[in-house]
Amino acid sequence: MAGISWHYVFKFIITGDAAVGKSSLLIRLTDQRFLANPDPTLGVEFGSKLVTIPEENKVVKLQCWDTAGTESFRSITRSYYRGAAGCLLVYDVTSRKSFLNTRTWLADVRQHADPHLTCILVGNKIDLCQDEPETDQTGSAKSKRQVSVEEAELYAKEEGLLFVESSAKSGLNVERAFEQAARDILDKIHRGAFDDDQSPGVKLSKPATGNTPSNNLSLDASRSRPACCNS
Repeated sequence: MAGISWHYVFKFIITGDAAVGKSSLLIRLTDQRFLANPDPTLGVEFGSKLVTIPEENKVVKLQCWDTAGTESFRSITRSYYRGAAGCLLVYDVTSRKSFLNTRTWLADVRQHADPHLTCILVGNKIDLCQDEPETDQTGSAKSKRQVSVEEAELYAKEEGLLFVESSAKSGLNVERAFEQAARDILDKIHRGAFDDDQSPGVKLSKPATGNTPSNNLSLDASRSRPACCNS
């Protein structure tokens, strides 16, 4: 390949409880479409996307691993956390349990991913809360939302996370979530937090010279996937 198609490859993981919309977020990012009832993720699913960061004049290839949210696949998904530079920590704004469980997911990710990991907390399914009546027939407050923006923002601030609310159905803030995390990773690269030779989740694309491959990447999607995903 002559020249460079992208400047960096960032390894991302998408984690959180089952049914919070992780697969739908990935499909919206990569295919710009919405699946109302996607099949449950068995182990991991993969997708990639080129994003442009205009102020940096950089094109970044995001290699995203959508991980299963059930305990039975935890040992498999943990192996994909290793070396990740970015993480979408997803919960469903209409499910308080999924929000509370993000603490467990975050601890797991931080134990196995790159120590300089950029994590963005994503409150998904806000389309379910839009255009709701403010009160029911008795005058009582009625809402599907179980996690307020203020509470999620406070939690994100306490844990040093980025934060955004999104809708995989409408596409609202889906690309923004990934781009916001990518910008933060680029900033960490500038500050020397990520080393291109030592950080598996961040790889610098290099032009072809002689017998040197055009892209020095170790995150290629052709890597073997768990047996559960090959059927």
